[in-house]
Amino acid sequence: MDKFTSLTGVAAPMPIINIDTDMIIPKQYLKTIKRTGLGTALFSEMRYNEDGTENPDFVLNKPAYRQAKVIIAGDNFGCGSSREHAPWALLDFGIRCVISTSFADIFYNNCFKNGILPIVVKPEELALLLDDAERGSNATLTIDLGSQTIKGPDGGTLHFDIDPARKHVLLEGLDDIATTLKSETRIGGFEGKMASERPWV
Repeated sequence: MDKFTSLTGVAAPMPIINIDTDMIIPKQYLKTIKRTGLGTALFSEMRYNEDGTENPDFVLNKPAYRQAKVIIAGDNFGCGSSREHAPWALLDFGIRCVISTSFADIFYNNCFKNGILPIVVKPEELALLLDDAERGSNATLTIDLGSQTIKGPDGGTLHFDIDPARKHVLLEGLDDIATTLKSETRIGGFEGKMASERPWV
C-alpha cells in the first residue's frame, strides 16, 4: 500500500448528503476482485448518460476536476453496503482523500486499509472547503498527515483529528497483512511455544 504523508491536489466539490457505496460504485461492477480498472466506473450513474456518453454537468467530468485527488463531500459519505470496491474505485481514479463531516463506519475503516485518508471536519469548516473547491483548477489543497493540517489555496490552515494508530498505518503504508507481519517474530515465537507445549494441537 502506498504511504500517505502529504498530498497536494485539486479538490472536487460534491455537496451531496448520504452518498452511498452504490452511488460510488454500482453493483454491476462488483464481479471483479481486482483492485484496478474500477476508476472508469466511479460514480458511473451520475457520471455517464444512458447512451454511455459523459454527463458534462457531473463535477468529475468538468475539465478543472478531471485530475482531482480530493473530494469534499456532504454528510454521511460512504453509507449503504460494505463493499470494499468503493474505496478501490476512488483510489483507481486517483482520489487519495475524502473530506466530510461524517462517514459510514465500514467505509471509513476500508479507506485506511486501502491508503485513502478520510478526514472529518466541522460543518463550518466543510463550508469553507467547499467554497475553496468551487474555484475549479485553482481549488488546490495541501493535506499534511504528519501535522494533521489542510492548507487552502489562500494559505488558510485547518487542523483535523485522527486516531494515532490509523495515522501510523497510512504514514507507513501498512495494510492489514503488512501490519500483522510487523509482529512476525512474536507470532513465530508463540507458535513455537505452542508446538512444544501442546504438540497435539
